[in-house]
Amino acid sequence: MQDTTLPPLQQGPQIWLGPEMAARSDWIVPLSSAEIAEIAAAAEPLADRGADIAALTAADFPLPTLAPRLAGLQQQVLEGRGFVLLRGLPVDRWPLRLSATAFYGLGLHLGSAVSQNAQGHVLGHVRDLGLKSDDPRVRIYQTAERQTFHTDSCDIVGLLCLQAAKAGGHSALVSTGAVWNAVLQQRPDLAAALLQPVATDRRGEVPPGQQPFFTIPVLNWFDGQLSGIYHRSYVDSAQRFADAPKLTPLQREALDLFDSLCNSPAMHFLMTLQRGDIQLVHNHTLLHDRTAFTDWPEPDRRRHLLRLWLAPANARPLPPVFAQRYGSVVPGARGGVPPKNGQLVAPLSPDGGTVG
Repeated sequence: MQDTTLPPLQQGPQIWLGPEMAARSDWIVPLSSAEIAEIAAAAEPLADRGADIAALTAADFPLPTLAPRLAGLQQQVLEGRGFVLLRGLPVDRWPLRLSATAFYGLGLHLGSAVSQNAQGHVLGHVRDLGLKSDDPRVRIYQTAERQTFHTDSCDIVGLLCLQAAKAGGHSALVSTGAVWNAVLQQRPDLAAALLQPVATDRRGEVPPGQQPFFTIPVLNWFDGQLSGIYHRSYVDSAQRFADAPKLTPLQREALDLFDSLCNSPAMHFLMTLQRGDIQLVHNHTLLHDRTAFTDWPEPDRRRHLLRLWLAPANARPLPPVFAQRYGSVVPGARGGVPPKNGQLVAPLSPDGGTVG
């Protein structure tokens, strides 16, 4: 059951500080030429016949030697340091459909893909669409703005870099447990406020019968594990709803401290994704961010990442309150945004098109 007592100081491999991690390279896993060939052998027949990516299963994407290695990497993400970077997918010489099929097929060996928006997109496109986050219908990944530290609605988020920005657009990670430890050490009087429910804006993607916001604590102590769910921009924008619970002065102070700790150079670290990099991040133990960026003027060179939201069957237990956002707390069948028409699609362009 969900525990209302204060979580203790967190221990284990997922508790780390930024500069120390940035200086290491053991979280970078290069793909070998044999592994790339195995991925290509699985992906090329599917791409050549224009297979519906959203309908694929792990059985459709056999990886006889790589699959066991992916299982080990999944364990690192879920139970180890919380992230890993696979390097070397040859997106520079592969067509978009082949790269997307390969990325999706790899993801299926890590978990089930869930919808990322009300349109049922299981293959997301992180690209600047010329939008601004002051529009409450816009999600920040559709802009060139800094995202701020946050979590997504899934157990594991995967990103494949197709094109890097001209400048900026760096990925940042911070340990939720390390931030909690710092709160306990610096301002224990604010710690309990982080375990109180706060309203978070759904940004217009409201499941049937639900409110336009959900109310889940930023930090949740359940079954002996600390899990985070947070997006300060969306917490603030939820205050526009008349029936949303209003943040108390103590909660605002606690969230401000939480943000300042996440933003401290001593707490987080930056990585620059190269073309062909696949980043895998555990949402419950890490928060991620992206710095603002300047893009290339040429349309075919603009920053472009593909995204997966994954639900592994062996994911950690989550408290019942997460069902507000995740739909369910059953591992392997939770997370994402319910599609309005009940159908899942894998668009090959940022505007939702299926041809690419």
